[in-house]
Amino acid sequence: MEKRIVEYLEHLEREENIEILLACETGSRAWGFPSPDSDYDVRILYKHNSDWYLSLSERKDSIDLMFDDNLIDITGWDIRKALRLLYKSNASLIERIQSPMVYKADSKFIEDMQMAASKLYSRKSTIFHYLGLCKRSLSEIDINKEYKLKKLFYALRSAVACMWILENDIMPPIVFTDTLSGITIDNEIKKRIYELIDIKLVKDETYMHSGEKDLFNYIEGCIDLAEERAKELSTGDKTYNLEEFFRAIIKD
Repeated sequence: MEKRIVEYLEHLEREENIEILLACETGSRAWGFPSPDSDYDVRILYKHNSDWYLSLSERKDSIDLMFDDNLIDITGWDIRKALRLLYKSNASLIERIQSPMVYKADSKFIEDMQMAASKLYSRKSTIFHYLGLCKRSLSEIDINKEYKLKKLFYALRSAVACMWILENDIMPPIVFTDTLSGITIDNEIKKRIYELIDIKLVKDETYMHSGEKDLFNYIEGCIDLAEERAKELSTGDKTYNLEEFFRAIIKD
């Protein structure tokens, strides 16, 4: 599958006249708990030639494509859009530049992006991102009925990210178990989460689960704590200037 994805990326570069600076996996495969039939969520950051940025008209700054009967989802942002999001400490972008599954990358670009992200990292905006995801995921589950296990993992992952942000000054990792290892959590809760990861790795996306009251109580506790403390968190170095970084990228 990796070879096929790389072929699609190369075709995309030719068709759109762009250079892909990063192409990586996000979603459950990058988080570390894919189902056997999980799709491929490929996310790219790319640039056009320098003249493209001199136009007076607004131009499309994103790409959204599906391949192989929706098994491969390739979406991405132009570098100018990406840097604007980076300035806001966009959590989705922070995840992309940490992905352990990379299909194509300019190593110097990734190094510079990670450095800039650490300077601009806002614990406040990031926790609000994960808090929103957690509450939305939880609202889609009725604990008194069967539910898709993957929905529980969406809520769990966001809850654990919130706890990481409250307990650490650096950006939360994209790999779920790395985040889990970096927070204070009851050993029985952690043990059960690892057991559920083993289940999810062998069950299809449609697998229905039930119960797990202790985990739902844990998630709700994380939400309460995040809501209580979110406003006191730091917002990052907003004096950091991305202009020179942007110019260097498009001139290179």
